[in-house]
Amino acid sequence: MINSQRSALPPGDFGLPIIGKTLDFFTDPDFASKQHARHGPLFKTRLLNQPTVFIKGPDATRFLFSQEGDRVVVTWPPSVKALLGPLSLALQTGSVHAGRRRLMAQAFQPRALEGYIDTMVSISDRYFQQWTEISAQDDSLTWYPQLRRYTFDIACKLLVGLDDASKTTLGNLFEVWCAGLFSLPINLPWTAFGKAKRSRERLLVALEALIRDREQSSYSPATPDALELLLTAKDDDGNSLTIEELKDQVLLLLFARHETLTSALTSFCLLMAQHPEIRAKAEVEQNELADQRLTLETLKQMTYLEQKLKEVLRMVPPVGGGFRRVLKTCEFDGYQIPAGWMVLYQIKQTHQELEIYAQAKKFDPERFDLEQFEQKRKPFSYIPFGGGLRECLGKEFARLEMKIFAAKLLRDHRWELLPEQDLAFTIAPTPVPKDGLKVKFF
Repeated sequence: MINSQRSALPPGDFGLPIIGKTLDFFTDPDFASKQHARHGPLFKTRLLNQPTVFIKGPDATRFLFSQEGDRVVVTWPPSVKALLGPLSLALQTGSVHAGRRRLMAQAFQPRALEGYIDTMVSISDRYFQQWTEISAQDDSLTWYPQLRRYTFDIACKLLVGLDDASKTTLGNLFEVWCAGLFSLPINLPWTAFGKAKRSRERLLVALEALIRDREQSSYSPATPDALELLLTAKDDDGNSLTIEELKDQVLLLLFARHETLTSALTSFCLLMAQHPEIRAKAEVEQNELADQRLTLETLKQMTYLEQKLKEVLRMVPPVGGGFRRVLKTCEFDGYQIPAGWMVLYQIKQTHQELEIYAQAKKFDPERFDLEQFEQKRKPFSYIPFGGGLRECLGKEFARLEMKIFAAKLLRDHRWELLPEQDLAFTIAPTPVPKDGLKVKFF
């Protein structure tokens, strides 16, 4: 794992000039699996005119995360860079990233998370009632689009104080913006990217109005939302986020708390329906705790639910991986990775390493039992939230929302998969059942 000018490049195929394998990457969800089966744990190709090395496995991810800021730096596809904005934490590097990350972390400390619980419970109860009524009336519920509205309403309420945001213009703009994030960066009026660019402009106007209203208002929510905390947060030098920074950061937080959580909750609902024996065991645990109010402390007692959610994120991680740009030529596993190339570390492929996860394609929550806990034997073999200096800032927020949703759902409701639907996952940009997960909900 040292600089080298003599090692061979990783095996692989660059594909066509300029375009390389970009179309295959965007259209074939099994692209990486096929290439790994052919070439091994590292392979090279070309994406968006950039030579790119795909890596998988705990040794490779540990190596990559350890090089952050020295030999590699975060990068994203051009469409993501343009739509997240230049001030987004996701694009910041070095000391700027570290400082802004510490400042924004104040919205996700345990005290803040405890204050979010009652709102999460209230919105969950309201949606569960709506889903029961829809299913009773139509004899079915297409769950995925409903879950998108649910997670967006929670994100907007807890991040910027908006009620029922999924029913507003902001909700429509956000959906269009999301649809263009991982698209070919062709800025024309009819392309997904072009539509997303225009939606971003309108979203920023709406977010600025929200921020300025909050700054000028004497209103202070009984339980501070993330915006309230970020408006008052100061870094080590006493500086706070500017309006322009806040807009990009809030947009990033809305995306991170909405898109990936929707995918994770959808996967949970699907896997529970497919494994009734596991769901029954989880229901027993919830029945034993049913008379206790949901708090951070009571949620910690749900050890089997914790195992189940970890296994959901192992089986179907909402984020497929992350990009890094190589600053200095380096070597891993005997192969040279030249400066200027990109590296894509893969979460899903890492979670399927057979040496660590026996029967990796089997849904088995008990592999995360504390007595087994296979991932502890190999650091960086379980990375649903990334790792290293850039591990997901809001991972505890996400885990909290998942646990509250799952606990309430298992305690009070039942659901059954409807026949004649395609349950295979498509990537859009997170894993989604092709037919939207049709269920009978009661």
